[in-house]
Amino acid sequence: MISSLTKRLQSYRTHRRTILELSQMDDRMLSDIGVMRGDIDRMVRVGR
Repeated sequence: MISSLTKRLQSYRTHRRTILELSQMDDRMLSDIGVMRGDIDRMVRVGR
């Protein structure tokens, strides 16, 4: 049970860090990697 909770917390932190990093990019950089600003959260959580 603790292992499961630890994995979920680690996953949450990884997702938040990725969202923050992508959010700091300008629109041109996001376009270069095929991401629209409004889709960052969904793409990180669900995948492409």
